[in-house]
Amino acid sequence: MYSIALVEDEKWVRTAISKVIGKIGPPFKVVMEATQGVEALDWLQLNRADIVLTDIRMPVMDGLSLMKEIRDRDIPADVIIVSGYDDFKYAQQALRLGAFDFLLKPLEKADLEGALQKWLERGKPKIGNTDELELSTIEKVIRFIQHSMPGEVSLKDAAAHVYLNPSYLSKLFKQEAHKNFVEFVTETRMREAGKMLSGTSLRISEVAERLGYTDISYFTNTFKKHFGITPSEYRKMKRPIMRIP
Repeated sequence: MYSIALVEDEKWVRTAISKVIGKIGPPFKVVMEATQGVEALDWLQLNRADIVLTDIRMPVMDGLSLMKEIRDRDIPADVIIVSGYDDFKYAQQALRLGAFDFLLKPLEKADLEGALQKWLERGKPKIGNTDELELSTIEKVIRFIQHSMPGEVSLKDAAAHVYLNPSYLSKLFKQEAHKNFVEFVTETRMREAGKMLSGTSLRISEVAERLGYTDISYFTNTFKKHFGITPSEYRKMKRPIMRIP
């Protein structure tokens, strides 16, 4: 899970934003709520947050000042600024200080979800080497697929397993595995089908059922597309010929 520190002086706004993040769900979670910058800064010096989502106008220490302190103290967190004032100078200042994004109130779920998605795709979590992180994620997904065999595994299930949203995992999987998620799952299921056909006496319909195929015709067509022959032909070809001495 990626952690968010939420900084907003108005309680009802803070509650509303927290609920929006809750609806967006994994891989993001609010781990701290503060009413102003000093409180947030004190917490950040002892704790870690991947993202600081902060209002721009607050008492004691505002969002821009908090952001400057985060930068000056080398605190490893990206900052998303939220403002109720549609004023370009605030956006300019925020971006000049290194803000990852600038959002306007009232904060819509689609806008915040878009900013967090962009953070995943471009901001990249600052945890070790990015390439290693992405490779590790795909390795976990591949193991999850393999451990789910025989049977069916969906992109949604795999994404939940590694705390990513399905659309991001789909893009990442294609980038790292050089084939899309569905193609990889199908190939894995077909290899399992081949093992069952050559190593067991299960009927073809039983093999299809164990692999999660309810339509035997669809299973047969998929198998033939993968191997170039039907399941029956594959079984005959792979089974050893009994010789009478």
